[in-house]
Amino acid sequence: MSNGPQASNTPPGLPEHVLFGAAYYPEYSPDRSVGTDLDLMAEAGMNVVRVGESVWSTWEPEDGRFELDWLQEVFDGCQARNMSVILGTPTYAVPLWLARKHPDIAAEQPDGRRQPWGGRQDMDLTHPAYRFHAERVIRAVVGRYASHPALIGYQVDNEPGLRLLHNPGVVEAFTEELRKTYGDVGTINEAWGLAHWSHALSDWDDLWAPHGNLHPQYDQAWRAFQTRLVNDFIAWQAGIVRDVASAAGRDDQFVMTCVAYDVPAVDEVAVNRPLDVAGGNPYYPMQDHLALPAPAELPDTAWMVTGTWNLVHLADRMYASKQAPFLVTETNAGATGDSSVNLPAWDGQWRQVAWALVARGARMIEYWQWHSMHTGIEMHYAGVLPHDLRPGRVYEEVARIGTELKRAGASVADLRPDADVGLMYSVPSKWALAFQPPWTPSGPYSFFARVERAYDRMVGTWARGAFDAAVSTRIIHERQVVLDGDGPAENLADPAALARELPVLLVPALYAASDLLLDWLTAYAETGGHLVIGVRTGYADEFARARPDVKPGRLSAAAGVSYQESSNLASPVPLRRAATEPIGIPALELPEGATGKAWIDCLKVLDADGEQSAAEVLASYQHPHFGKFPAVTTRAYGEGRITVAGTEPDAATGAALVDWAVRVSGAARPERAAIAVRRWGGPESVRVSSASAQDGTRIHVVHNWSWEPAKVTVPATMRDLLSSRTHAGADHVDLGPWDVHVLAETGDAESR
Repeated sequence: MSNGPQASNTPPGLPEHVLFGAAYYPEYSPDRSVGTDLDLMAEAGMNVVRVGESVWSTWEPEDGRFELDWLQEVFDGCQARNMSVILGTPTYAVPLWLARKHPDIAAEQPDGRRQPWGGRQDMDLTHPAYRFHAERVIRAVVGRYASHPALIGYQVDNEPGLRLLHNPGVVEAFTEELRKTYGDVGTINEAWGLAHWSHALSDWDDLWAPHGNLHPQYDQAWRAFQTRLVNDFIAWQAGIVRDVASAAGRDDQFVMTCVAYDVPAVDEVAVNRPLDVAGGNPYYPMQDHLALPAPAELPDTAWMVTGTWNLVHLADRMYASKQAPFLVTETNAGATGDSSVNLPAWDGQWRQVAWALVARGARMIEYWQWHSMHTGIEMHYAGVLPHDLRPGRVYEEVARIGTELKRAGASVADLRPDADVGLMYSVPSKWALAFQPPWTPSGPYSFFARVERAYDRMVGTWARGAFDAAVSTRIIHERQVVLDGDGPAENLADPAALARELPVLLVPALYAASDLLLDWLTAYAETGGHLVIGVRTGYADEFARARPDVKPGRLSAAAGVSYQESSNLASPVPLRRAATEPIGIPALELPEGATGKAWIDCLKVLDADGEQSAAEVLASYQHPHFGKFPAVTTRAYGEGRITVAGTEPDAATGAALVDWAVRVSGAARPERAAIAVRRWGGPESVRVSSASAQDGTRIHVVHNWSWEPAKVTVPATMRDLLSSRTHAGADHVDLGPWDVHVLAETGDAESR
């Protein structure tokens, strides 16, 4: 990665420092002491609040009667304290008077029943009556405050895409889109293979309802259509907000939304295209869930991401949404989950997480929420202030972060995080593997596992492997390297250029992929990259149709392997190192107890024509049947290499595979070998996250995710941004339990 000055693409309204604050809801508090709240925030180093996004019925208590002045005290108070405000549009929670007057705006469930009122996002966001009233309240709220000097940006809606809509108008619009796309029923019959089970259409009116669908090609098109509805909805709101702000003479405010990454109807890349900056909501269990080495067993925590590696992975997904720094619009203030998940952080963990997010590109850390609620379903989600509204341990921890961020200032804003390996993410593959997962989900939260998490579990194997190997990843979405139907490719389309920047590219579970994409991956290896592919990759085309080739489809010839069978694994299968050493590259050293789990692609060292290939076997299975198949193979291809993993590796083996891939790349390119000493000599609990500031300064955030103190050795002269102490190269830096240091290089020496 380049260490020189970065071109600035700062969205309008964002200051030169990291924004730090909380979602603020004085309307929920039994003691609306706005002045006291804002004083406490300012004393804690907070400089931003988000307001207004959840209370349409407060803004418009009756049809056409608006109450707009109640936030004036917050806006004025923030201005007086040099704090900024982000204003939310209140469109995700429909007031009951609107539901009563227009009951047909209710979202319909898969079985055709209306979604009962009482939750949120209960509406059909395409319904004309909903759109009329939503636009009216947006214009009223934004128009009231757009000119206020404290207002720096807008959040449109909140965590969009919570549910798939099955309303008749939505289904009809889906049918109309298919009619325009395919032209006639004969074409769609052929494309989708609808002869199966007599599903062939004789007329467009034959298209069956989505809630009865068991056809994967239908589901793939249905999921893509649903995300386009959400994309259109968010772009529509952004257009209204910009129109109102422009009329108020403001072109210095950003527009964003906040994304929850496991909801079924959001495409994290496409939904952010019309927005100025990406925003996301990382929630995570704390305490020993953040420990390194990671505990062997951790309880299920539902919808939150579990483990330090997963927190960093989610930050990398937020960065990848626009390949740019992002805003953390919500994250844990205290114990977060529900009434049965209470895991407040150990001392120090809040600042560890805040700095981990900043190191991966966060330009704002905003807690949810300022104070704990006293009523409602979310009253067990702890705020910075507890129910008694008195500052306590959480406030003290947050205030320390505020002080540190203020001290670091512009040095840590707009960081471009380093990446040693690329990791490809595919939303279409997520859809396809949600509909036909490779294993049966289980556990109390099987709905989430079934709908979204099969693919994320498989990608997570490799994200964790990279994290445990102490190398950083850059997530690349498949539509950012090839043209897609929703817009142009991003700036990563040259495979040779990406191979130079990211010499290792991990591609797990790329199940649904076009010929163009698979050819791009082949070109990445041919022009010098090390392509590492996992199970299910190359299996189906972009319509989720099984390819009529030996697998992994168009990658088979270049990889020098193929397979016709796959198998679930009832229990992990031991792995062993290959008997012969690979030629010209390091051997793959497997950890003790290495296993493949969950799935096996029964690889053969045969190319697509069934001929013996030059691929080398790195590992195999210790099993009476599966022992005949290689577990991991590699082959030099063009100027690069393709490695194929035929199973899901356990955590330690995943780390060994990523470590090996990086070492092979470093051996081929000595200039990349500086990735070594990734923990600066520290123990396994230490991670170093490096980045480049706008002026080219190298920033290193050093964590100790453990109760045990640790020591690292700095490889260059650095200044501690939090203490102003200078450390010469080869100096030792001590880290206490759950500690973090933020270091800036003072010279020109590169440190990775």
